[in-house]
Amino acid sequence: MADNKYKTGENAPESGKFKVDSLVNGGSSSNDNTTINIEKGEQFPPSPSSNEAAYWVKA
Repeated sequence: MADNKYKTGENAPESGKFKVDSLVNGGSSSNDNTTINIEKGEQFPPSPSSNEAAYWVKA
């Protein structure tokens, strides 16, 4: 089963810890190991290290 990915700007389906999986523009996020806490209904932010749109996955 594939991990659910959530894009910057989408609302979180549940509260919890999420981490950057990859950048939307295809850039590498290998140096982005930031984990965030997000509440259900909050919007996913841009990548903390590059400030670019990112795909988030449950940590």
